[in-house]
Amino acid sequence: MPSHPIHDRPIPAILAVVLRGPDILLVRRANPPDAGLWGFPGGKIESGESLQQAALRELKEETGVSAEALRVFTAVDVFDRDEAGSLRRHFILVAMLCRWTAGTPIAGDDALEARWVEAETLADGDLPLSRDVAEVAAQAAALMREMPA
Repeated sequence: MPSHPIHDRPIPAILAVVLRGPDILLVRRANPPDAGLWGFPGGKIESGESLQQAALRELKEETGVSAEALRVFTAVDVFDRDEAGSLRRHFILVAMLCRWTAGTPIAGDDALEARWVEAETLADGDLPLSRDVAEVAAQAAALMREMPA
């Protein structure tokens, strides 16, 4: 079986989906893919890093917020394409449900802004969101309502 360069394979990445009561934490991305759009803090998983560690590291780097990583609850594909439509990179984003423990969001690392948004308002279209953000947020909010406090 031939060996493929890393860019020819999907890149595993993590999303820290953090809830604080009815609010969910979002960041406005500074870099492609999805520069300027709102989504969850996250990024590439480092070698030897667990999903929980990756989620909490990315969360801290991008927002300064601390949380408890509870569980993985979904995954989504992101296809980064060039102007001609050719695939540059394929990310697999693993969503980690997190419960806020401390901190006020301050944009850091590759985030332009970071703030709490009422989860139920995301489907209204007031913010320019990355693909699947409203759906993932709704799943996370439903799961959090089922969990003990």
